[in-house]
Amino acid sequence: MMRLSLVVPCYNEVEVIERFHDAVGHELADIGRPYEIVYVDDGSTDGTLDALVRLADADPTVRYLSFSRNFGKESAMLAGLRYASGDAVVIMDADLQHPPELIGRMLKLYERGFDQVIARRNRVGDPATRTLFARAYYWLINKWADVELMDGVGDFRLLSRRAVDGLLELGEYNRFSKGLFAWIGFESILFEYDNVKQPERKSRWTFRRLVEYGLDGLLSFNNRPLRLAIYVGLLLTAVAAAYAVWVIAVAVLRGVEMPGYVTLIAAITGLGGLQMVMLGVIGEYIGRIYYETKKRPHYLLKQTNLNPADRPATTDDRGRTVP
Repeated sequence: MMRLSLVVPCYNEVEVIERFHDAVGHELADIGRPYEIVYVDDGSTDGTLDALVRLADADPTVRYLSFSRNFGKESAMLAGLRYASGDAVVIMDADLQHPPELIGRMLKLYERGFDQVIARRNRVGDPATRTLFARAYYWLINKWADVELMDGVGDFRLLSRRAVDGLLELGEYNRFSKGLFAWIGFESILFEYDNVKQPERKSRWTFRRLVEYGLDGLLSFNNRPLRLAIYVGLLLTAVAAAYAVWVIAVAVLRGVEMPGYVTLIAAITGLGGLQMVMLGVIGEYIGRIYYETKKRPHYLLKQTNLNPADRPATTDDRGRTVP
């Protein structure tokens, strides 16, 4: 019989983790398939690990991994996928914004032969400005990126075993899962669900984090910003050449006049700012290369209830075993 794995990244979820586990447990019991729940504690500081240990003591289907510090959600998802043993794997958040009752629907679509069953939330209840900026971002990034990213699509999805194995072959350090899910391809199907708001919990997605996440998506799957620097440089060179011809023509026809200091200062300031932006773009790419060449592991485990025999034998491109 097909075995199901749930991968649940957790960071400071002590207030909600037991409610989440009860809700998921009731849903999976109704489905009637063998399953495991792989919780990944991403270096929580609020007692989440203690709560996971209690859940594991009371429920034999619970597996947990705990990081030595906070490595980020991308690393938590990667760890969960590496240790998940199911034929199908569902990734979902622990804050109940991903409705557990959709798992059954995902399984039915998986049984029809789809390797990725993607749940896309609508934006009902979101502020109008956030919706506008999100749609503008996805329009822009899909003009630039090498893969198509869909508005409202996140990590909540079911993956077949071969889709999971495909993701695990992608060993880059700087991971942007939305792009990786799209990059591996395979047969996919998408359905929408109503946005779930948790009024008692403040969102961790601040404006700064959203901007940084957007930049990750923009830079992770294309080199067009670097190519744009070439085009902008050629354009400015052409403008400078035309301006030089115009200055020479005016000097020949009217004589030399008092130079335009305002124009000169504005040009120097504008070009200097543009050069700094281009250097910043180049620096982002170089920084990513820098981290990739270090070959550091994506995470370090501090505690787990998994047996040593369950540890995946994953190797990097140098043949070294990595966690």
